[in-house]
Amino acid sequence: MRQNSVRRRWTAALAVLIAAGGLGATALAGPASAAPGDNGDDGEGGSKSLIEQVEAASKGYVDAKEALDTSKQRQAKLNTAIKQLDAQLGPQQAALDEIAAQTYRTGRLGPMSALINASEGESGGMLDRVQTLETVAVKQDAALKALKDTREGQAKAKAAIDLEIADQSKQLTVMAKRKAQAEGALKAAGQGADAGSPGGSSGGKKASPAGNLGSGCVDDPTSGGCIKPRLLHAYNEARKDGFTRYTHCFRQQSSGEHGKGRACDFAADKGGFGGDATGSSKTYGNNLANYFIDNASALGVLYVIWFRRIWLPSSGWKSYSGAGGDPSSDHTNHVHLSVK
Repeated sequence: MRQNSVRRRWTAALAVLIAAGGLGATALAGPASAAPGDNGDDGEGGSKSLIEQVEAASKGYVDAKEALDTSKQRQAKLNTAIKQLDAQLGPQQAALDEIAAQTYRTGRLGPMSALINASEGESGGMLDRVQTLETVAVKQDAALKALKDTREGQAKAKAAIDLEIADQSKQLTVMAKRKAQAEGALKAAGQGADAGSPGGSSGGKKASPAGNLGSGCVDDPTSGGCIKPRLLHAYNEARKDGFTRYTHCFRQQSSGEHGKGRACDFAADKGGFGGDATGSSKTYGNNLANYFIDNASALGVLYVIWFRRIWLPSSGWKSYSGAGGDPSSDHTNHVHLSVK
């Protein structure tokens, strides 16, 4: 009897240890509850049509904005070049004026006519005069060419600036259309009302620009799948800046960015994908969402979804609730990041 009692106590204790150990292992190895996508939601909280439209609109907007920023950088360089050319004009014109004055003092006769008209006794002085006139002429030709080149450079730079301004106007038009497209798609789906920021701060943390990483496929460190180099860069930058909680990127789905290797889900809780984030978990999610927003240009962010909101580069925070009404489809337990 005593042996059975001891066995029961050991069994109960072992059950507690297994339960505790299981929870601890889950916190380290993976999500604590159903991960996004495991609840039948195959569209990142919205319909396939909505996600495709938001994706296309945001990509078009981001591409146009990048083209706009590049054009502004070129324009700034051209403006600098024009200022440098302007600074050259004054001295070049002054040098030309001095040459003209020297020519006037020396005389306006050409070298050959000066020799022909010179008397025999004056020939030595005329030779000196011819050399002086030739030297002045060479200087004058060089000065005139420099002045002409500078003015042509100014004209070309100004024409290039006009083209940049026209291109910028074009990109602004594209951006406005893409903004309207994204907002229209959300509105048609009963989403997209203006929403305030969830709060939090990125703490001023700066991500390194992705640059041109190519469009191939690299191993996803969070799954057995394959993701785009730009997404891996964003993932690594976030971890470098302290956002190291459980993350899952690639997964097969019929719509959205995960199956294309362009999206990650970042759990708010330390133990993985749980219920609605509260307290320090919500603060973590707020700060992470702000990190991606503050570094949107550097990382090529298409959109961020967090706590019944979606952030678009064109429009800021908009309301966004999943059809399932659960923490995963409502994105109240994880931050979703999509990059171009």
